[in-house]
Amino acid sequence: MSGTTITQPRPLTCAPSRAARELELKRGEFDLAVHLGRIRTMPDEGGGGGRRIEHAEIDRLRAQDGFPEVLRDGVRAVGTTEGAKIMNVPATRFTRLARLGLVVPVKYYLNRYRAVVWLYLAQELEEFADDEKNSFLLTGRTPEVLRAQLTAGVDLRARNWRGRHLGFLLRLAEEPWQRAGAVAAFLGPAHVADVVRDPYERSHLNRFRPAPPTHGAPGSPSAHLAQEIMTASDQDEIGWLRNDLARAVEEARGHRPAPSPAPRGEAPATPHSAPLAQHRAPAAARSASAPEASVAPEQPRRLLGWLRRRSPRPPCSEASARAAV
Repeated sequence: MSGTTITQPRPLTCAPSRAARELELKRGEFDLAVHLGRIRTMPDEGGGGGRRIEHAEIDRLRAQDGFPEVLRDGVRAVGTTEGAKIMNVPATRFTRLARLGLVVPVKYYLNRYRAVVWLYLAQELEEFADDEKNSFLLTGRTPEVLRAQLTAGVDLRARNWRGRHLGFLLRLAEEPWQRAGAVAAFLGPAHVADVVRDPYERSHLNRFRPAPPTHGAPGSPSAHLAQEIMTASDQDEIGWLRNDLARAVEEARGHRPAPSPAPRGEAPATPHSAPLAQHRAPAAARSASAPEASVAPEQPRRLLGWLRRRSPRPPCSEASARAAV
């Protein structure tokens, strides 16, 4: 007797943790690769709200030359000390370049003292240092214009990170309300309320508003600091975010209006309300044409008259009798 082997079909997608193992990446490296668009993901159709990775995408990445080193090098993130070594400059100069926005952080974390530690792509720092146009920034005296900005307290690291993170959120957005929610995530509640006046639209928008990268328990000092980094503070940045939000909400409104409660006294529409009305209408028409439809309302009145005839009449007083005469 010969046996048969039943093989289960390979699933089309897998979870991020499984994909990270197959791509020989740490989970942080994998998340950053997704953030940068190096790994394509898709929504979880199972309703979990997360992201899934197609096995075809994993096969594509594994087939590239130099896998996995090339993929790892592309998502290698370094701090100030190591970044300064890559660019062959003192750490203080590297910090000045970052504050001026000349090198852009790709992520951050909070250390045990709740200080912000910015991380940069090593690959981008190498490209910056190799570009001859930037040589005057790496050696010699910092130009006067840039020194004046530093003296005035310019620090564009958080702002540049926000711009980068917004691009990441917009790449993940599948529909207009999600894109509007991504923009709203970088504005304070007062600015969002000023742009989106309708409270029902604002409530619907908040459903698609991403939270800052997780840092500490909700309500903790670390979470408050993460929210502060996430929220725009410069007036020009706030201005263009407000304009982008207004356009995004207008597009979302045209795509699908935000749900709002039914007017008072009107029952909310349900999927079964239309068929029910269709069934009731012929019945009402039939009752209007039937002879008994006009008789039914008179039945209580006839019964009341019958009861009055059956009850003894009260005796008339002498005054009422004279008034009747």
